[in-house]
Amino acid sequence: MVKNVVTDGDLVISEQQADELRELGNIGAAHAATTLSTILNTMIQIRVPEIILVNLANLRNYLDDVRAALTVFQIQGQISGEGYLILHIPEDSIIRLTNIMIGTTELNREIDDMDKSAINEIGNIMTSSFLDACATLLNIIMIPSPPSMVIDMPHAALESIIATQEIRENVDEVVLFRTELTCATHEIKANIILLPSRSLLQEIFARMENVIAISG
Repeated sequence: MVKNVVTDGDLVISEQQADELRELGNIGAAHAATTLSTILNTMIQIRVPEIILVNLANLRNYLDDVRAALTVFQIQGQISGEGYLILHIPEDSIIRLTNIMIGTTELNREIDDMDKSAINEIGNIMTSSFLDACATLLNIIMIPSPPSMVIDMPHAALESIIATQEIRENVDEVVLFRTELTCATHEIKANIILLPSRSLLQEIFARMENVIAISG
C-alpha cells in the first residue's frame, strides 16, 4: 500500500488528488506483480511505499547516483497530450532481477547482453501490466511503445532520454513511484517514473475524480 505522497515542485495537489495517485500506484503495482510472478515462475511481491510528484529539473535528487538501466516507453492510445513511462533499476538490482529470470546466482559480475535483453523484457512486462491496470481503472486505452534502454548514471541517462524523445508539449511535473520488489531470495529496488504532459496529467486526475464519484 502507498502510505506517502510527497510533492516537490510548482504543482500543488489536493488530498483527494494524492489519494488518486495512491490508488493508481497500488492497482498498477499489484497487477505488475501478478504478471511478473507468472512470467518468472516465482512469487514476486511489489510495494510502492512512496509516490513523489516532483519538478522534472529536480528528479535527479530522488534517484541514487549509481549506474542504472532506464527503460523508456512512450504511452500510446486514446490519451490527451503525451506521456512517457520509465523503469529505473539500479545496477545491483539489475543483476538480482535478471538472476531470477535466467536462473543464475552470481552477483559479482558485469552487466552483459543477456542482462540487457532480460531487463528489456521485464520492463516491457512491468510497464505493460502497470499501464493496463491504470487504463482499466481510468476507462481509457493506454499501451506502451516498443522500449528503448539506456544504461548510465541517472543524470546522464535522463538528459539522453529527454534529448532523444520528441516531446512536443511541456513536461513539467514527474510522478515517481518508488517500487520495492521482493521474492524468496532477493530484494530489488526500482522506480516507475511517469513523465506526463500537462494535459495528460490533468486528464488522469479528471478521470480518477470520475471513478471516485461513480464508486461513491
